[in-house]
Amino acid sequence: MKKALSFDIGGTKIYSTIIDETGNVISEVDKFSTPKTIDGIKQILKEQIAKHESEIDAIAIATAGAVNNANTAVIGSTGNLVQGYSSIDFQSLSSKKVFLENDANAAAWAEYKIGASRGSDISIMLTLGTGVGGGIIINDKLLKGKSGAAGEMHFKMYSDKRRKCSCGSWDCFEIYASGTALKIDAEEELNDKNVTTYDVIKGVENRNEIMTKILNRWQDDIIIGIKGLANIFDPDCVVLSGSMAKFVNIKKVEDEVNSDIVTTPTSIRLATAGNYAGMIGAALLALS
Repeated sequence: MKKALSFDIGGTKIYSTIIDETGNVISEVDKFSTPKTIDGIKQILKEQIAKHESEIDAIAIATAGAVNNANTAVIGSTGNLVQGYSSIDFQSLSSKKVFLENDANAAAWAEYKIGASRGSDISIMLTLGTGVGGGIIINDKLLKGKSGAAGEMHFKMYSDKRRKCSCGSWDCFEIYASGTALKIDAEEELNDKNVTTYDVIKGVENRNEIMTKILNRWQDDIIIGIKGLANIFDPDCVVLSGSMAKFVNIKKVEDEVNSDIVTTPTSIRLATAGNYAGMIGAALLALS
């Protein structure tokens, strides 16, 4: 059975493990703090590859940032990665195939192959974390766009410049649907810069009306964004993943989305591929 050494490279952590062609994690998952230099990142990759190269068929990398359509290079980095990250020549790290994919795209592929959207011809995955990632699959193919950068969730929600987004623009879906957005909602409602998302969730658990109002406001913005995506892509399902997804009322979102879209009803689902979905999806793509 074919195997890939798979990495997940983010702004704070790098994970590494071996995954087989059925999506099973078959070795311990190694975890590293993401270095602040390009050489530091390359050193971790080189050491892990040297350790496992003789036992695997390919190198798979799920990474923050946009990846080209050849799956060989990062073409657009993110603010939480070291400056110059996109200049890394990943192909030079091994004599074996090195395959890259955007982390959200890779996770969407894992959900499609072994998770919540398995069997769906058209699916969208939204990763709700500090920011919002996205992956769109249409008829057994990732929607990559002309350059590889498709699926970025930075479409406009509002037009009055309420909030500056991490991308530098204003009022994108990400700045209303992320964990960062929930904190901003709470700050605006309570006039308190020290409030946290944890405070909101704890308050909701304790049936605090104001905290419940804040969470509902955040969820309403998620619903607005999903309505737009559903009207454009007419998906079988929309899968919600990431650390914030568990706080979403799935049934309420599904009911409200389907009550106000012009396409046929869609299904809203929680992700099931697990915490290592990015590495799994990247490995499955690399080995296919």
